[in-house]
Amino acid sequence: MTPRFSLSHRAIALAIASAFLAVPAFAKDGDGKHDNKEEKHAQKDQKKAEKRAEKREREEIKHGAYFDDQQRTYARQYYSTHYGNGRACPPGLARKNNGCMPPGQARHWDVGQPIPRGVTVYSVPQPVIVQLRPAPYGYRYARIGNDIVLVQTQNNLIVDIIQGLLG
Repeated sequence: MTPRFSLSHRAIALAIASAFLAVPAFAKDGDGKHDNKEEKHAQKDQKKAEKRAEKREREEIKHGAYFDDQQRTYARQYYSTHYGNGRACPPGLARKNNGCMPPGQARHWDVGQPIPRGVTVYSVPQPVIVQLRPAPYGYRYARIGNDIVLVQTQNNLIVDIIQGLLG
């Protein structure tokens, strides 16, 4: 025997089935606002990604032409004021007048060459960095002995030099 469903059972089953079919229609906001929010978020994410990529673009820098005269003058003034006459050098190196460089390391670098191995690299003080243009993406400032250099971080290649900070 096959069970017979009463009319009320059929009506209840039909109501439940129609409720399941109607759920996706109720899930959306009234005028498709949910879709617009998703589109706006996607556009915002894309703009952020484009900005990040733009910051990461490597700027081609002509060797030996990054620093201008004003930047060179300021860096020399800062170093002569704060480090001149061997103020920040160990006593033995202060008498050498070579930018506190240990013997044998004095001036073995040039534009277009990588920083030699074994040469001590120092950070550039914040007051000097503020006066220089921000280093482009993929480059950094460093002090080697008596010079400030702009270095390509990928291969430690010296791109430009401010020579003779202490005279």
